[in-house]
Amino acid sequence: MTTGTATKSAASNIIWIGTYTPDGGGRAQGIGAVRSHEDGSLEWLGTAVEAQSPSFVAVHPTLAMVYAAAEQRRKVQGYRRRGEFALEPAGEPQSAGEATCHVAVDPHGRFVTAACWGDGQVLLYELDADGGLSGRFPAAPSVDPHAALAPGSPRQSRAHASLMLQDGRIMTTDLGHDTLRIWTYVPGTGLVADHEVVLPYGSGPRHLVEHPTGNVFIVSEYSVEVFVVRPEAGTYELVFRGPATAGGSKEGDSAAEICLGPQGTFAYAGVRLQPHQRPGSCRGWHRTDSRQRPCQRRGLAAAPPGPGKLAARGP
Repeated sequence: MTTGTATKSAASNIIWIGTYTPDGGGRAQGIGAVRSHEDGSLEWLGTAVEAQSPSFVAVHPTLAMVYAAAEQRRKVQGYRRRGEFALEPAGEPQSAGEATCHVAVDPHGRFVTAACWGDGQVLLYELDADGGLSGRFPAAPSVDPHAALAPGSPRQSRAHASLMLQDGRIMTTDLGHDTLRIWTYVPGTGLVADHEVVLPYGSGPRHLVEHPTGNVFIVSEYSVEVFVVRPEAGTYELVFRGPATAGGSKEGDSAAEICLGPQGTFAYAGVRLQPHQRPGSCRGWHRTDSRQRPCQRRGLAAAPPGPGKLAARGP
């Protein structure tokens, strides 16, 4: 489950929550809504709009628009805010790819990107003046840089997340091909490949976040590691690789998301542990030297970060 704060003003305290409905194995009815309070508590408001497995939501930077990945339907749908927290469909859903699992919005409100885990597609949808989805542009498919390591057994490309970079480019993860792909947006054309960073075979880069310094932090689902890439003269290079948990991962563990803390001093990695392999493991937070790391979590959120360095800690 992933959250997104969408609104008519930056000061809004309404949070919309992506969910899985029965078609995706969940129990929700659609996009949920909660209100955040100054003490950090959350108040459940209800279902903002009924929808089929809107598993990931993202918000427009200036308009009262929410965009959702309809994962099981292979669609991307825009929603407009109505009243206090309710949403209503804005236009027809746009076709996407198999298992559309992530959407992201350009900070200037020009487009939405979608990543599709099932078939590896990366798509861009241009937005009109009202925030509606208009032109649809598929990006170039991924080519496995590690193909020689598995001759005769081609690996499926599995795009998973998009990140809008500070310099205006876009970075996407492909956990099937172990790559970070960097793109440039060209109006009327979509995403044009700039370059890519190849990570170790079998690592499975899943989620990513950018530090104010320009470094990008990536968590890998399969190898349960944290990677850091740094831009040098416009080209990203790998500068750090380390475990996402202090004691290392065990069979069945998988990393899900990474975010930065309020001061940017620490990175928080969400790792889904296998309870039967962790006596006493729980769905919650573990504290180590006043630094926290969640287990059994898929989505994380934190306040805007400040300058700092990477720290990865586990139970």
